[in-house]
Amino acid sequence: MKILYIISLLTISAGAFGRGNSDTLRLTLQQVVEMAKANSIAAKQAATLRETKYWEYRTYKSNYQPQLALSGTLPDYNKTFTQVQQPDGTILFQPVHNDNSSLKLDFSQSITATGGTIYGTTQIQRFSDFDRHNVLYNGVPYGIAYAQPLFQFNKLKWDKRIEPLKYNESKQKYIEDQENIAVTVEGYFFDLLLAQVNLHVAETNYANTQKIMAITNIKFELGKVSKNEILQLQLELINAKKAVGTARRDIEVATLNLRSYTGQEDDSKIVLAIPQNISQMSVTSDKVLAEAYANRADAIAFLRRIAEAKRDVAKAKGETGLTATLNASLGFSNTAASIPGLYNNPQNQQIVSLTLSVPILDWGRSKSRTKTALANQQLTEYTVEQDKQTFKQQIVTQVSLFNLMKEQLIYTAEADSIASEKYKIARERYVLGDLSITDLGIAFRENDQAKRDYITSLRDFWGAYYQLRQLSLYDFENNHKISYQ
Repeated sequence: MKILYIISLLTISAGAFGRGNSDTLRLTLQQVVEMAKANSIAAKQAATLRETKYWEYRTYKSNYQPQLALSGTLPDYNKTFTQVQQPDGTILFQPVHNDNSSLKLDFSQSITATGGTIYGTTQIQRFSDFDRHNVLYNGVPYGIAYAQPLFQFNKLKWDKRIEPLKYNESKQKYIEDQENIAVTVEGYFFDLLLAQVNLHVAETNYANTQKIMAITNIKFELGKVSKNEILQLQLELINAKKAVGTARRDIEVATLNLRSYTGQEDDSKIVLAIPQNISQMSVTSDKVLAEAYANRADAIAFLRRIAEAKRDVAKAKGETGLTATLNASLGFSNTAASIPGLYNNPQNQQIVSLTLSVPILDWGRSKSRTKTALANQQLTEYTVEQDKQTFKQQIVTQVSLFNLMKEQLIYTAEADSIASEKYKIARERYVLGDLSITDLGIAFRENDQAKRDYITSLRDFWGAYYQLRQLSLYDFENNHKISYQ
């Protein structure tokens, strides 16, 4: 009955939404939320950020896939003078006219477990001496090599732990951003709804005050009321007219804000429906906490932040002390006067190298870096633990607030019904001469305030509900996890 009563104030039928005519757009709260999620700038920003994170994840995945690359210098033409050292140590400048082009095809595959890389290669070099009309080819028909860092930080291994967490975190963050849009647009929705209720109440009060004023004038002519009551009603009439103007101004501002945020570009008049009362829905802290830990980006971030702190420790340790890199290659090479000649009886080629670096005196720099990383890891663990407590407390508080708003909604609905009935009775008693103008004014203001309190209570209830959705990424109305494709 309460919902139907308020809806009648707004001249909105509970079953008729969408466009009622060519210049009126009738919307529910759910429709406004969907419009904002589809068209708002915030929604487009969230979608763009999600796409960015997706391609970052694809880049990470490509690091573990085989790589094939073609490189070369075509041409490498020279016609100049260059210095040439003679056997006796003197320098002569000799003319040079040649082309030294090369082409190389490399295949590589990273090894996650060790951090090493295995290579396959084939390359060819063509040297043309234009002064002597001579052409010579050099190349590696095929070869294989392996590079292995020793005692160093393995970035591939740590990325495999952290990057999937970051990607999953970004997917859940997108859902949170969508729910945050719902929280924001809910505020704009009720700004306009309250302004529309205020306008209808103000217009109704203005019309009723005019009627009472006409009756009071007759009673004044009959000597049944004093001049003071006439003046009081005139003042009430002026205030009612001012209230109509203020409400119309508020509607213009609220409509502009809602239209701007939802990305609604046409100039149709917007009329809003009172949201459905779902105050019977039951929500418990245990359920919300369980869903929050299963769905929220913050819950994934707790794991990611600890993993990143451990990675930084491993990196600090890997960049101190002895570091070395072992390179080994095995294959064939040859030189010939033609390309087919390169593949005719090529010679064995073996290369092995070990490069190393050992700090002798660094004044404690390596130790300081490691200790700093360890201290940061401990600080991160403490911070994450504190954030977990805040995370939990925020949810418990919001559940309590939501349950409180359910009770308040019931009370304000009852108060509105009582105040409305009281005002009707007071108006009838005043017409019959059984009530003073002061008592009528009190009933008048109580009725107005009760209607505004009910809409405000609805706003608080739905605001708390959307906050719960945003904190848990769970739809408690339909009992399923929230997801967006």
